[in-house]
Amino acid sequence: MQDLALRQRALGALAGVAVGDAMGMPTQTLSTDDIARLYGPIQGFRDASPDQPVSAGLKAGTITDDTEQSLLLARHLIARGGRMDQQAWADELLAWESETHARGVNDLLGPSTKRAIAALKAGVPASEAGRSGTTNGAAMRIVPVAIATPAAPLSSLVDAVEDSCRLTHATSEAIGAASAVAAAVSAGIEGAGRADVLKIALAAAAEGERRGEPPVNGSISARIAEALAPAEGRRGRDAALEIAQQVGNSVSALQSVPMAFAILKLADADPWAAALFSANIGDDTDTIGAIACGMAGAISGISAIPPAMWKLVQEVNSLDIEPVVSGLLAIRAIRSGGAA
Repeated sequence: MQDLALRQRALGALAGVAVGDAMGMPTQTLSTDDIARLYGPIQGFRDASPDQPVSAGLKAGTITDDTEQSLLLARHLIARGGRMDQQAWADELLAWESETHARGVNDLLGPSTKRAIAALKAGVPASEAGRSGTTNGAAMRIVPVAIATPAAPLSSLVDAVEDSCRLTHATSEAIGAASAVAAAVSAGIEGAGRADVLKIALAAAAEGERRGEPPVNGSISARIAEALAPAEGRRGRDAALEIAQQVGNSVSALQSVPMAFAILKLADADPWAAALFSANIGDDTDTIGAIACGMAGAISGISAIPPAMWKLVQEVNSLDIEPVVSGLLAIRAIRSGGAA
């Protein structure tokens, strides 16, 4: 039988990805000035403005690629007992891209995943396609790996993360960033408090950045530590806006993932606050929100997300994450040496 508290935190992690993603959907790619002009302060889910360059026409509570790819990866892992099949994963991403185009959505893919898919279409082997991927796409969809994998031994968790990154984000920066997020989520759903979660995440970042292609732009573990420092003892949207000016909020893993950790600290692991802070800081708001809110949900559990708001996201997107979480926790139980 699955531990009920662990299950609630696992549900909180995956629900957090969707809630943070949907909160940031209408403000993604926008500057803070444009957010203020189009919406004012974001205080809840909003319809995307007709002037939104990416998500115009989307209803309040609509998820984007962050959640869609997380669920795609979750189903891939569940179907294979937790293992990655790189060619099958490539085929699934290609099919998902075609399906999003069929729905009329033409700008969901991040730059690293776009390059990897273009390389695959050009005949580049799956093992080579992700060698330049330094953005946050691997980190944004890593929560299923974290739910399926215990936090210890840390090297095994990072092995699983690296395997999931290989196709599109096989670089030091991306693997280290995804490892930090995965460790935070995995430790969180095991019941670790925020301080311990951050220590484990930094250790995982240091381990992960030793994998993949050598770093080009810097150390992800150092960047996360630098982002956490100005968040010490602070809370609130204004602090998030100020720190974002220092840390950055672009699609680069070296900016968005450290910023998500700063927001986790500023929000004191409250997933709703993490989603709101993320949506207001500009640029890659949906991904920063998905990561920060997912980590907060892992620590605080699904009950920390306002039920009416989670219900809205479920209804707008026809989401049912219960069987997905069950399948991932069954893999985790086997990896922990227990029964599924």
